[in-house]
Amino acid sequence: MSREISLAEVKKHNKANDLWVVIEDKVYDLTKFKQEHPGGEDSLISVAGRNGTREFLDVGHSQEAREIMKKFLIGNLAAADIKKKGAVGFKSFASTKVKFYKS
Repeated sequence: MSREISLAEVKKHNKANDLWVVIEDKVYDLTKFKQEHPGGEDSLISVAGRNGTREFLDVGHSQEAREIMKKFLIGNLAAADIKKKGAVGFKSFASTKVKFYKS
């Protein structure tokens, strides 16, 4: 998906009947999925119009959930907004490097 969507645009879609969420720098329109969501509508509504990556990762979604998400993908978060997130304390999970050491 090559469409870039600004965070300002995502913020406009913050209601139950118009629900966009950013997860790992990708933008999803979850309006039609909210009633099917196993965690309930409220968990999606609580992240509507914003970056829900932290909440998504905290729950520990399965690979099946990630596959389901693909049909709701509408674009990528604009590059300028990915940089802005870093400036206000958020880090892109796609760019985070983690090293594991043997003890």
